[in-house]
Amino acid sequence: MKTMSGLDAAFLHIETPETPMHIGALILLEKPAGHQGSFLPEIKRLLAPRLALEPFFRARLATMPLGFANPVWVDDGLPDLGYHIRHFYLSKPGTRAQLEERVAALHGTLLDRSRPLWELTVIEGLQDGSVALYFKVHHATLDGAAGIALAASLFDRSATPAAVPANWRELAERGEQTGLVPRVQSALSQTAGQYLKLVRHLPDALGVLGGVFGSLTSKGEDGMRQNLGFGPRTVFNVPISGTRHCATASLPLKSVVQLAQYFEVSFNDIVLAICSGALRQYLRDNDGIPRKPLIATVPVSLRGAGDTKATIQATLTLVNLATHIADPRKRLQAIHGAASAAVSLTRRAKSVMPTDFPSLGMPWWLGTLAKLYGASKLASKIPPIANVAISNVPGPQQPMYVAGAKITGYWPLSLVEHGLGLNITVISYADALHVGLVAADEAVPEIAPLADAIVAAFDELVQLVPVLAPPVAPRKRRSKPTVKVSPTPPTLQLSADTPPPPSDLMH
Repeated sequence: MKTMSGLDAAFLHIETPETPMHIGALILLEKPAGHQGSFLPEIKRLLAPRLALEPFFRARLATMPLGFANPVWVDDGLPDLGYHIRHFYLSKPGTRAQLEERVAALHGTLLDRSRPLWELTVIEGLQDGSVALYFKVHHATLDGAAGIALAASLFDRSATPAAVPANWRELAERGEQTGLVPRVQSALSQTAGQYLKLVRHLPDALGVLGGVFGSLTSKGEDGMRQNLGFGPRTVFNVPISGTRHCATASLPLKSVVQLAQYFEVSFNDIVLAICSGALRQYLRDNDGIPRKPLIATVPVSLRGAGDTKATIQATLTLVNLATHIADPRKRLQAIHGAASAAVSLTRRAKSVMPTDFPSLGMPWWLGTLAKLYGASKLASKIPPIANVAISNVPGPQQPMYVAGAKITGYWPLSLVEHGLGLNITVISYADALHVGLVAADEAVPEIAPLADAIVAAFDELVQLVPVLAPPVAPRKRRSKPTVKVSPTPPTLQLSADTPPPPSDLMH
């Protein structure tokens, strides 16, 4: 039995049918040379034992009576792999747009809480012969950094799969029977410990926060103060339904690194600048660019070096995206100043940022507030604190394999909320920066142009660097899918040659 932190549990309690709280990944595989027919049997043969032996994939929620406290995780034994591993075959011609539409439909459905909170869908029928995996897990179980570590336990670093125990079914079948009394005792003990921790750390926390507040009110903190104003109202900041759109883009990692080195800014600054330029282009083509700059909410990892525990250890900060500045060079410098201020503030307050807190009664009152917030359409009435969510997750720098198939693409897909209908998450994998975009239908009805704008914004920065800039060639927008797919019910310092250091901003 494993207890949940207050932050982990919050993602359970705020979940509604309109706002599923899972995160996911779209993974593209290049089948081994000469392989014919469906690749599903190979994937099942390789992944089934690893999924079954990993405690994360066996963990199921056990609730408390009347929701008086957070549920706990119990080992449910061998998972029903016939349920959790699904298969879908795209109709011809099997385009990337069709794949993204199918993944969007899957991304908009809730996970079944009576089972371990994960699903894996194998998608075949792509016109280039590749195979796609869509993985989704509940955000209450892990954050982006833990997701990358979990993926490393499932995938191989070479085309030759690592061996697994022959008796893996027997090992995985040993479940855990936890009665009501031990669960209640655990909840009460955890709550007592949470209150004790709060009392012990309160004086230190007040001291740190007092110093942070004092610095924000001083004249020397203009950078952070610009991050704390309300953002403009945009098409992204509306009440949403459960219908999702997904799109992907990929950029050459070496060039992104060289941009950071050329402009003497961080890798994260370049990521934010690319997103800012893309948002400017999309808004210019649709709703008009607001005079006020957009504000991004950005996750910041609180993990220590080497910590890969399956839990959420992150907080959020705000960064001014300077979208009101037309010149890309000046926009990048403004973002650099805003992001640097956010990093500085986070470092000072990091020691007192909570990931666990007393949560007695939280399942009831937080769930009720989440439902009322959605039903009231309040997101359309109040000024947005943030306009868009942007996250950067450092991924594996070496190629990885599944059943001998090379992973050629790895796009993260995150969550959206009422009033925050667009999420852009990136992962650096092998030699590319993979960008995953998720949007609610009400916020971004057609998301492919926004993925195109990501590439265009990258090109805009490249053109400022003579040594990188290629000849300018027109780019064609991707064609709109011919079939609309609705959600269906249920059936993870850079240099050109070295891996990136841990990121201060974004996880």
